[in-house]
Amino acid sequence: MDQSSTRLLPPETPRDFGFFLDGAYVPAGDREVFLRNSPGHGTPVTRIPKCTTEDLDATVAAARAAFEDRRWSGLSGADRAAVLLKTADILEARTDEIAYWETLENGKPISQSRGEVGGCVSIFRYAAGVARTLHGDSFNNLGDKMFGLVTREPIGVVGLITPWNFPFLILCERVPFILASGCTMVTKPSEVTSATTLILGEILKEAGLPDGCYNVVTGSGSTIGQALTEHMDVDMLSFTGSTAVGRSCLQAAGSNFKKLGLELGGKNPQIVFADSDLEDAADGVAFGIGFNTGQCCVSGARLIVEASIADTFSEMVAAKLKNARVGDPLDEATQIGAITTDAQNDTILGYIAKGREEGAKVVTGGAALDIGQGQYIAPTVFSNVTPDMAIARDEIFGPVLTVMPFETLDEAITIANDTIYGLAASVWTKNIDKALTVTRRVRAGRFWVNTTLSGGPELPIGGFKQSGWGREAGVYGVEEYTQIKSVHIELGKRDPWVE
Repeated sequence: MDQSSTRLLPPETPRDFGFFLDGAYVPAGDREVFLRNSPGHGTPVTRIPKCTTEDLDATVAAARAAFEDRRWSGLSGADRAAVLLKTADILEARTDEIAYWETLENGKPISQSRGEVGGCVSIFRYAAGVARTLHGDSFNNLGDKMFGLVTREPIGVVGLITPWNFPFLILCERVPFILASGCTMVTKPSEVTSATTLILGEILKEAGLPDGCYNVVTGSGSTIGQALTEHMDVDMLSFTGSTAVGRSCLQAAGSNFKKLGLELGGKNPQIVFADSDLEDAADGVAFGIGFNTGQCCVSGARLIVEASIADTFSEMVAAKLKNARVGDPLDEATQIGAITTDAQNDTILGYIAKGREEGAKVVTGGAALDIGQGQYIAPTVFSNVTPDMAIARDEIFGPVLTVMPFETLDEAITIANDTIYGLAASVWTKNIDKALTVTRRVRAGRFWVNTTLSGGPELPIGGFKQSGWGREAGVYGVEEYTQIKSVHIELGKRDPWVE
């Protein structure tokens, strides 16, 4: 990267990566490689091996060996915490480097990438604390001759499949909790955003994680991802991605009845009442759809606004989005970056066209932006939207906001719940009764009141309905990767069955 100016530049030649097996990089060798072009610049930035199923078997075998000989699970919580804390320190020191490669492959603004890496540092430090406090239970109420224990044990080898929209953040919302529980793992990142997942391998090794506990296999979801999901020697799979692929994970996991953790799609409501701070709400709604270019499973894609302010508020949000700086993701001033993949770019533009065809009105945006390089779409707001329209029901996964008015609180809740998803929701009001009523009755796993897309590792992540099951982060995020064992201890001499 160019260190001579404040404006970073793409590399002159793409960086070669191997996959990560048993504590070391394995070069691509004679394997096919995936050449990744930066979506913000159109130039090649990384070359990643296309692993074979034999490579996958090797990574699972390494994780299995590391788990069975207890090189990690046999350590104390304090010793595991020390590795996680050291990892956090190294991440902090390498923030700029990790953010650079994250932005190059994903297209998100460099300032956002840097902030996300900072968040990952915090997650590792939090998980270190949970590693030391993880515990079971005891039962001293079974009479004088029996004592009971409930222990939590690591589930074993975990397969982790992560998406391209938050390659490093979602990785770090899982990895430290998986490791805190004592599990070992095989990670399969998206083939278009593998660099930072591989870099984490060398960081964990430097921090003292034993070889074989963190392995990375690279390649496509349809081959390597599917094979990891079906693998007979993987005890649990954590998948983040679309609901459609999550459904296929359900079927594939039946191979050995492995446990599943699924964070899937969302079509998340932002409910705005007339008594809210409208300036704050407009800024929050704009942020909720513009952050990460709308390529965010918890983005607030449905604006459900009180009818008396609907037109005025829609214009306020549109004005905010018009002023948002869209451009080169390596520019520190950029707020909205590039669309990550060609396929997603086509999908978003297709939904915008369909919205027009269905009779919705474009308040702002509605087109691709030509800034001379890369692929960009103007943040788009649709009014005159009805609940039956595709843009109101489908997860677009882009900077497209639909506006639907409501008259009563009950109507707002009905519209919000009129979806197959239940991942996240926001409500904007200064009335505590309204806020709590909406929070209780809207079915979503994450909720924000007078804010959106905020929080830290203390609170769990996960969805209702077809947005998945299981929870990541928080104490729940470590418990997710454990099994519960009941232990009965008889005291004194046994009462004979046979005299």
